[in-house]
Amino acid sequence: MAHSRSARDFVALSDLHPNLARPNVIGLVIGKTDVRSFPDRKNIGTERYTFNFTIRDSPTYFINVQSWGREEYIRSLSESFRVGDCVTIENPLIQSKEAEREEKFNPVTPSGYKLLLSENHSVVKTSSCYDTDTRLLTLLHLPVKDPQDYYSLGDIVANGQSLHGRVLNVLAAVMAVGEPKYFMTSDKRKGQRCEVKLYDETERSFPIVCWDNESIQLAQSWIPQETVIFASDVRINFDKFRNCMTATVISKTIITTNPETAEANVLFSFIKESAQAGALPSPMKELPNETINLETVVDVYTVEQLKEKALQSDGKLEPVHGIIYGYISTLDIDESVSRVLRNRCSVCRFIVNEVSNTCTFCTDVSPEAKSTFASFDILVDVTDHTGTLRSCYLADCVAEDTLGCTVTSSPNWRTGLKVNLLSCKLADPIEASQSLLGRDWNYL
Repeated sequence: MAHSRSARDFVALSDLHPNLARPNVIGLVIGKTDVRSFPDRKNIGTERYTFNFTIRDSPTYFINVQSWGREEYIRSLSESFRVGDCVTIENPLIQSKEAEREEKFNPVTPSGYKLLLSENHSVVKTSSCYDTDTRLLTLLHLPVKDPQDYYSLGDIVANGQSLHGRVLNVLAAVMAVGEPKYFMTSDKRKGQRCEVKLYDETERSFPIVCWDNESIQLAQSWIPQETVIFASDVRINFDKFRNCMTATVISKTIITTNPETAEANVLFSFIKESAQAGALPSPMKELPNETINLETVVDVYTVEQLKEKALQSDGKLEPVHGIIYGYISTLDIDESVSRVLRNRCSVCRFIVNEVSNTCTFCTDVSPEAKSTFASFDILVDVTDHTGTLRSCYLADCVAEDTLGCTVTSSPNWRTGLKVNLLSCKLADPIEASQSLLGRDWNYL
């Protein structure tokens, strides 16, 4: 009868060194990337496949693991375990890591080494932590960074665009988890996206976006208004389409679900108290208003079809994203300046009161900490061969891109159709004609 290995059969990750012969290690998987492929320079016309993961065997030590090989081997290995599983690795190659280069795209680890897996020599097995070392279970809820080293959501919003592109840590509660959305990229690769709304004592709603299957699957396990996460090394960006700050899960990110720290316990208490007081907004109210990746917008509509969709929506606020091949039939820039240029708050980017030039939205920020800036706020009509969409919003950064310059009230929506232009560029005539082929031309 085969017996389970004991903890004594494995080499501690902190004791690994390149001269160690045929080591066996065990660890909890705390991070994992999707499978990727690259052209094989040795065999022209073929591709090599790879994915990375990170394992941990103590509160202070964890290491990155890299695997390369044939597509069948790599995909099978990747599908055999998930974040939160316990794995044993037999005979990995121990190699010194180039910290500056490798940690640009991989989690920062305390180890000076990395593990390489060979299809012919290494073996990876999923095992139960209960059968090996129950101490590994406690690592699942322990952040890899100092639990006090994080930004509150309010700090991120307050710092605004000065944090654009920065990689930092976030501690927050989960307000809502969106449904995964799937699409095809311009180079015919399958893509996916999922947006999660976070909140804390300082901010009621903050988006974090997942673009890989691993983080999306992890996010689907989170319970809204109950789960707290510590996300280390997420990228912060300013989203010019929504005029707000967002976070993105990247290959460096390690997410700890329901961390067992004093800081997380304070947030857990806030969640409980807010829920009991009924102070939390509905988790689904703000989900439709999410970041739009223009590469995922591929459906082509005529004006007539969009109007029909609006009439069929039965009052629902679910947005429709699509492409129209048409022209701007009205661009009324001869209006008064106040109708073309609006002042926005530098903190929340909402339009400020025209009379007092002050923001009435972020009332918890002192007037001295707030300023205003001018932005475009233009209403345009968009027309194609089927009709006209009137009073479409061409605003802020999109207006600047369309008009090719920077900046030196809304009508009564009787049709229930409100249109925001996310991008406005010259169309390729051939592409436009091909997209419209097969449509009903009887009305021409």
